[in-house]
Amino acid sequence: MILYSYFRSSAAYRVRIGLNLKGLAYHIEPVHLLQDGGQQHQPGYAQLNPAELVPTLVDQGQTITQSLAILEYLEERYPQAPLLPADPVQRAWARSMALAVACDIHPLNNLRVLQYLKHELHVPDPERDAWYRHWVAAGFHGLEALVQRHRDGRHFIFGDQPGMAEACLIPQLFNARRLECDLAPYPTLLAIEEKCLELSAFQEAAPERQIDAA
Repeated sequence: MILYSYFRSSAAYRVRIGLNLKGLAYHIEPVHLLQDGGQQHQPGYAQLNPAELVPTLVDQGQTITQSLAILEYLEERYPQAPLLPADPVQRAWARSMALAVACDIHPLNNLRVLQYLKHELHVPDPERDAWYRHWVAAGFHGLEALVQRHRDGRHFIFGDQPGMAEACLIPQLFNARRLECDLAPYPTLLAIEEKCLELSAFQEAAPERQIDAA
């Protein structure tokens, strides 16, 4: 199993967590999003993933893109250590929280959007960073309320084991700190993060632990 990954990509970070939670062995193939004009744009990688994004997973000769699709694939192909709760309603809510990060927060502040704001629209850095912080705050406000509603005093959101929702949350918190977002209004998210970071699956997936960390 090969994961094409960039150490600071929150989408790739999600998949590393998912693979680790399931105890699956995989090899990291780094794709540096800044070096050489962005290695994701080079012909070899673009042929593998025409969207020119990370992550890409290659497993048993099959190539799968998009982090949430990869996590769903892993859940179906390797059902041990499930990433989703057993109850159908809770499964839907876990997906909802994962999508709140992957579809509502992350697309507005990922690398290519920030690069476009800076290089094409010539938005000054302070205004660009304010854009980032605004959309993180808007997303985390709703997510904090949802997690409070569903956590019910447990270590993780849906019980005693983390899953897909946490795999999406932790990388977004990491990125938010890089842009100095105020996380004080989200104590429940931070409490979940604290418990997750006690686990080797999250520790080993951390950006600073990756072979391409700079």
